[in-house]
Amino acid sequence: MGGSYRKPACLTATVEPPVTAGQSCSALEEGLLVSDPIKVAVLGFWHVHAAEYAGLVRQHPETELVAAWDDDPARGRASADAIGTPFIDDLDELLAGDIDAVTVTTATSAHHAIMLRAAEAGKHIFTEKLLAPTVAEAEEIIDAADKAGIAVMVSLPWLYHGYTRAILDKLNEGQLGELTYCRIRLSHDGAIAGWLPERFYDPEAAIGGALSDLGCHPVYLTQLFLGAVPATVSATYASLTQRPVEDQAVVTLGYPGGAIGVIETGFLSRDPFTIEMHGTAASLAYESPGSALRLRDAGSDTWQSLAVPPDDPDAVSQWVAHIRDGTRAEDNLTRAVELTRLVVAANTAAATGSTMSYRISAV
Repeated sequence: MGGSYRKPACLTATVEPPVTAGQSCSALEEGLLVSDPIKVAVLGFWHVHAAEYAGLVRQHPETELVAAWDDDPARGRASADAIGTPFIDDLDELLAGDIDAVTVTTATSAHHAIMLRAAEAGKHIFTEKLLAPTVAEAEEIIDAADKAGIAVMVSLPWLYHGYTRAILDKLNEGQLGELTYCRIRLSHDGAIAGWLPERFYDPEAAIGGALSDLGCHPVYLTQLFLGAVPATVSATYASLTQRPVEDQAVVTLGYPGGAIGVIETGFLSRDPFTIEMHGTAASLAYESPGSALRLRDAGSDTWQSLAVPPDDPDAVSQWVAHIRDGTRAEDNLTRAVELTRLVVAANTAAATGSTMSYRISAV
């Protein structure tokens, strides 16, 4: 039988990977009355991962999927039927109803308006990256959520994989020495195999192409490993399929200490996901599938296999914990804003054909 509970006041926010220190709580500590289990609705089926997140909500023991909405009623009804959830065609009616939280998987261009409405209605928010098209809009969403005392979580799933934790451990232990180069490549064949919906190539709805979608994963991983604030950003975008947005992209980051970060992404080839790192003391390589992580000391020709630990809790599980415990996803939100900042800078660099000085105030 369902009930309700009030979130307890928090003392220290839940430590999220890769955070290593406690954090203060926000307006969440005041607590909102939420159902037990937490009632969740899907807002939008524009994104290809909408049903996946709905499935994670349905599988979680502390949440219940209760409704769905979409700005395209035909798509919304069909998608809601496919996941066995009632469809409500009036967003105001849904937000005024008996729900506690929403997963927002609308077009990226709609995130800002939809999330502000959800925050005003006091609904906790889980969303797909990008949080918003601009840094100002992302910060406005977070500010509105803080004032409303709701938990916001952005899906940055590769941060919580075991290999990410293992790589961070090696970097923190200094086994690579001073990091000089990092290249991360992630691609799929959606543009030529025909499975990626055409709406993903709409520059107004998607706010960009391969870099603004799939490329976000290597972007935030590069920021994790090399730092969020490079000195320079340059980018080359191309559209082999002649669509109005790029179907492949390469972004190069120059860091103040001399390190270089290279981000590669695209919709044209189904390649292994790879991470390549070089430092003054050793090199590191990761490739998936196979989850093969290897380390080679400088001057050696022999690669050593490294153990990959289990994954940390996924983003949906972390979001549920923040709702339950009255904590704020400090690290996740900071990284979500910095992800937007760098994507905006890369888009500008590609459009102007220039190498940009990375000034936070400029983007």
